[in-house]
Amino acid sequence: MKAETNDRSSYQNLIFTALLIAFVGIAFAFPGLFLNIGDFPLKKLIVPLLQIIMLGMGATMSIKDFEGVIQQPRAVFIGVACHFLIMPLLGYTLANTFSFPPEIAAGVVLIGCSPSGLASNVMCFIAKANVPLSITVTTMSTLLAPLLMPALMKLLAGQFIEISFLKMMIEIMEIVIAPIIVGLILNRIFRKSAVILNRVMPLMSMGGIILIVAVITAAGRDSLLSVGWILVFCVLVHNLCGFMLGYWSARLCGMDEQSCRTIAIEVGLQNAGLASGIAVQLGKVATVGLAPALFGPIMNTNGSLLATYWSQHPVQGVALDETTHEPVNT
Repeated sequence: MKAETNDRSSYQNLIFTALLIAFVGIAFAFPGLFLNIGDFPLKKLIVPLLQIIMLGMGATMSIKDFEGVIQQPRAVFIGVACHFLIMPLLGYTLANTFSFPPEIAAGVVLIGCSPSGLASNVMCFIAKANVPLSITVTTMSTLLAPLLMPALMKLLAGQFIEISFLKMMIEIMEIVIAPIIVGLILNRIFRKSAVILNRVMPLMSMGGIILIVAVITAAGRDSLLSVGWILVFCVLVHNLCGFMLGYWSARLCGMDEQSCRTIAIEVGLQNAGLASGIAVQLGKVATVGLAPALFGPIMNTNGSLLATYWSQHPVQGVALDETTHEPVNT
């Protein structure tokens, strides 16, 4: 059963990545398809779609997702600290190195300041890494985002565009925290439907993310043409360095191999959807939103390859519990 679940997760992730890349290509070639339906601009769907995705995250969460904080507090602290130190500083360094226009540079910093992406949990499952640790780090980084994300943006991106700490904090709470709380309440009320939610919400999330990335690609097509391959290369370096520095930072902190792989994935994968939503709220989706839009398909492609490689090279002497997916020494 575990092998079947692993194969299904891997298969779904490959389909998601392929569709994401395909829709980016279509949006770039035919931007009109993703700009408006009649007089309605499709970019207005981005924030509501993100709220639905976050509600789905809350609806599939439980108290068990927070047990990792108690069971392995040091590992969780290292994971969250690495995420909010490595990626923002990398984004700031790359934005200055490539000398992008201010709003494009702010987008590079923005994706670096975002919390972990939901895809990281799936990638860790495929990679046979420490899934409970991954879930806990993703949860904690998401809950800390309303404070850390605007603070880091104010500090690192304030030279590129005007950043209001309070305004961004409120926007993140509206996009992330409020829907998660509603989702947790729904989970509590409709606990018997949890299995259905766990099956339906990931598919809805995938569809929402694909549409968000396509809309942003279409809206920012002209800007993308001017900085195109340079920005793609920048985002690629950002993602790959995130994986590498996340892994070796965990190693330097004395963590076991399985946890090092988990931290690498948690650091390298960002919530590109949330970054896109913030770009919309800033009114700069066609510029600030470009780096997040590119980061999505790039991180999923690289993450899938890395997770598949690690799944074929499991840690010796470590197996995953059939029920909890926790690492168990053999």
